[in-house]
Amino acid sequence: MKADPATSAAPAGPQPGPEEILELGRAVLEREGAAIAQARANLGAGFTQAVELTLTCAGRVAVTGMGKAGIVGRKIQATLASTGTPSYALHPAEAIHGDLGMIQPEDLILALSNSGESEELVRLFPVFRKFGCRIMLMTGRPRSRGAHLADVVLDIGDVAEACPLGLAPSASTTAMLALGDALALTVMKLRNVSPEQYAQFHPGGALGRSLMRVHEVMRRETDCPQLAPDDPLDRYYDVCASAPRRAGAAAVVDAAGKLVGFFTDGDLRRLHRAGQPLDIRMSAVMTKNPKFASQDDLVADALHTMQRYRIDELPAVDADHRLVGLIDIQDLVAAGFSTFEGP
Repeated sequence: MKADPATSAAPAGPQPGPEEILELGRAVLEREGAAIAQARANLGAGFTQAVELTLTCAGRVAVTGMGKAGIVGRKIQATLASTGTPSYALHPAEAIHGDLGMIQPEDLILALSNSGESEELVRLFPVFRKFGCRIMLMTGRPRSRGAHLADVVLDIGDVAEACPLGLAPSASTTAMLALGDALALTVMKLRNVSPEQYAQFHPGGALGRSLMRVHEVMRRETDCPQLAPDDPLDRYYDVCASAPRRAGAAAVVDAAGKLVGFFTDGDLRRLHRAGQPLDIRMSAVMTKNPKFASQDDLVADALHTMQRYRIDELPAVDADHRLVGLIDIQDLVAAGFSTFEGP
């Protein structure tokens, strides 16, 4: 059976050499780079209005578009949400079959259409207006029907597609994506989103871990065994055994609750080998002035201290050096931190 020439993946004609292939790739990147430069040159009052509408939006930003523009829109929506702007994606075709129920009057619409004439999208604009929503349109045709119906137009310019046929959305979607980032990140900057706030939107993965604080992972209260300086050595067994979670160390605190020492299972084994009597006081065998972490320190910094000094537990203190918790290396491993220290 003959292959359908319309769907066959076999290339026609002589095969290009490596340098020609590279030139083809560079040409695409150059054209897409030029599209971003053109969008930058077109940045004006529409962008300012879009930023102001997004900043003052009392509801959420509904991002919508058909085809490839819709796919780009979903990425822009994800960027908005992850940088502190509540948002959701709305598919135009699904909208007319019930998803319009997601929209509230205080929501702001961000629509994407290079032509500004996408029928499935543009016919929704009057519906959005009936809901009371403001409409922003990202397009390459500022005189299109969609642009005429929108409150704000974000003009990417008359972009020449990077596709060899000049048809497949490529340079235009690149410009839309870049302009969407410009909108989301400008709003983020004006909202003064801090690294800590950003981490709240990304609790999982390396990003969230990199900004976690000690107080978020430390053991507290009964899970943090404590001893007094005058307690006998055999008291260590009792406080560790009574902890709900297995403990391999105990902090030594004074009458005011301030950290004055630390004692571990390793210390106990060394004393047993030396034949130390069990009635000796903790003040005589504890590690004085132990390493510690402040409760507001980054977990990554506390972990670096544990790796550097090869310790598995680290006491945590408040601003007055009062004991508030205990960090256990096993808890950090369970939370996804790597205990490997590179060269």
